[in-house]
Amino acid sequence: MNRPKVLAKERYLELYRKLVMIRRLEEKIDELFRQGVIKGAVHLSIGQEAVAVGVSEALDKKDLIIATHRGHGHCLMKGADLKSMMAELCGKATGLCKGKGGSMHIIDVKRGMLGAVGIVGSGMPMATGVGLAIKMQRTGQVCVCLFGDSASHGGMFHESLNVASLWKLPVVFICENNLYGLTVSMKKASAVKDIAIRAKAYAVPGVVVDGMDVLEVQRAVQRAVKRARDGLGPSLLECKTYRFMGHSRGDPAYGPYRTREEWESWKQRDPLLVLMNKGGLTSKEVEGIDREVSREIEEAVRFAEESPEPDLSSALEDIYA
Repeated sequence: MNRPKVLAKERYLELYRKLVMIRRLEEKIDELFRQGVIKGAVHLSIGQEAVAVGVSEALDKKDLIIATHRGHGHCLMKGADLKSMMAELCGKATGLCKGKGGSMHIIDVKRGMLGAVGIVGSGMPMATGVGLAIKMQRTGQVCVCLFGDSASHGGMFHESLNVASLWKLPVVFICENNLYGLTVSMKKASAVKDIAIRAKAYAVPGVVVDGMDVLEVQRAVQRAVKRARDGLGPSLLECKTYRFMGHSRGDPAYGPYRTREEWESWKQRDPLLVLMNKGGLTSKEVEGIDREVSREIEEAVRFAEESPEPDLSSALEDIYA
């Protein structure tokens, strides 16, 4: 259905705001990490924002997601409070996990963010279990499980897809294929070009998606969510994307394992640029959004700075093992 042009432009601006919110947040996280304010390990998703936004746009509030260690954008787009997220990253008592989770284990259960999981691939059996709970309790929810390309080479990938398909569980498996598992190229680690083709082995749809285009991601996830909600079982989506930063702090944006030419070619398909071009957005139209988002980020940093450190007596609280 064609919508009035003014509404279409508003929609593009709304999506741009979400993309740039993740971008500016992670740029600030990188800055604070290098200053020693944020401790532990940090993995950025700069370049992959279209996946986080596209997934969230296709879900209802009641739906659930399990993300990876590169999960800041997923958590924010699921509705987490920006200030509480920043406090968590800075290890403060006002954080989402009272300062105990940090970057790699950020969680907001109330908003359906069941966790950013640090162990590669471990989110898939968890999501399968969540899918079984949803089916048994008949809540009508869908669980989206995000993972990286390397996780798809492990046994948990195959076990999870098999069981989810066999039992028709409402799970959408989404591989964020950024072409590198740490520093190892997908070309050296996979016998197949497209991970999505593996879905055939488990009788579920396997779809390759342009992971740099938020609208393409949204449409693909909507189809998979409908299938899951209709009781037809899981889908496997492979979002082809690219991280513009290194795997973590230890490696640069390009070299020694990625060429500058490859990096620059993907920069031409920056998710923000793709959306601006599709929506016909001008630099002037997005400048105000950029300023507004930057102010929100700085306010979140101030909140974190002024928040108290966790009390030592809370160290053994919230432990269930």
